[in-house]
Amino acid sequence: MHIAVIGSGYVGLVTGACFAEFGVDVTCVDIDADKIAKLSAGEIPIYEPGLEQLILRNIQAGRLRFTTDIKSAVDEGLVIFLAVGTPPNDDGSADLSYIEAAARSIAAGITVESTCMDQSLGTLTKTGSRSPFWSAFVTASSYVTP
Repeated sequence: MHIAVIGSGYVGLVTGACFAEFGVDVTCVDIDADKIAKLSAGEIPIYEPGLEQLILRNIQAGRLRFTTDIKSAVDEGLVIFLAVGTPPNDDGSADLSYIEAAARSIAAGITVESTCMDQSLGTLTKTGSRSPFWSAFVTASSYVTP
């Protein structure tokens, strides 16, 4: 089984490392090429007890890799996890622009049926290539939750 984790910050990195430790092949994606280069070299930007060893072990085992190429990651992923930031807007609501941008990138690159999960909002959809759901999701930020 292969999963893609979109976003390699605190949530995405820990999620990806833990799935890899369970034997799942994981590709973590980020738009920050410098971060991806450092992660690929075993430089961990956050501290969580045991995380560095977990990441290094799974990189070495070939179960965990890092890329900026979202298309290749989603093409391989049976499950796609969105783990991008949702910082607060001035009014306190969640800024969903990063989720929208990630969804646009996934929709542009997806060629196989996958299940997409958001880090905090549950299952988005089970979809094929460029389904009407993606258009609705991208334009209206609507979610289908479990």
